[in-house]
Amino acid sequence: MKKNQTFAVLMGDLVQSESAADVATLHRAFNESVAQHNRRYAADLASPLTITLGDEFQGLLTSLDTAVRLLRAMRLDLLQRDIDCRFVLGLVEIETPVNREQAWNMMGPGLSRARLKLNEKPAISRYGFSLSKEPLLETALEALGVGLTVIERGWTQRQLSDIAALLEGQAAAALAEQRRVSVKSIYKIRTSGHFDAYVHQWNAMLEVLAALDGRGEAR
Repeated sequence: MKKNQTFAVLMGDLVQSESAADVATLHRAFNESVAQHNRRYAADLASPLTITLGDEFQGLLTSLDTAVRLLRAMRLDLLQRDIDCRFVLGLVEIETPVNREQAWNMMGPGLSRARLKLNEKPAISRYGFSLSKEPLLETALEALGVGLTVIERGWTQRQLSDIAALLEGQAAAALAEQRRVSVKSIYKIRTSGHFDAYVHQWNAMLEVLAALDGRGEAR
């Protein structure tokens, strides 16, 4: 009998998309972001990010570490497009053949639980986790997600843009030159945007998920 395969599942749901002033523009930007991240993370996607409804998507990845990095990249990209999205990251066992073309028509433990978590629609956080075998880690990760959400909500568009660039590895000096401001101005944005606290929480999340990968949780 073929052994079930375990993957990281990433799901997302746009927040209050039905009340958008221009639904067509919103969905076009959403589709562009999904396509962009499918290209960027193609080597790590077991089943690509697929829009399952007009404002929801899901995909399978080969590791939790890569999945949460994709989550962060997509979260910041969507925020810069003025699109709010909630996410759920979990572990699933796929019992059916993995669909390498589109992330649907697959079954297995974990998928329904992740979907239920996504549908809870908590107002306090945009980061949910579904780790049924690790309830304490799930709780801790969701607490980190609350902290990340609170910090993000306090950003101006300029802070968001600069912090996203810094997280992508751009040096403060290079960013200052690009924006034609002083390096001191960039560090002021870092401070006012709680950059160090944000990175500390992200690093904690990455460390936990990498440790779960090390146990062979996702493959």
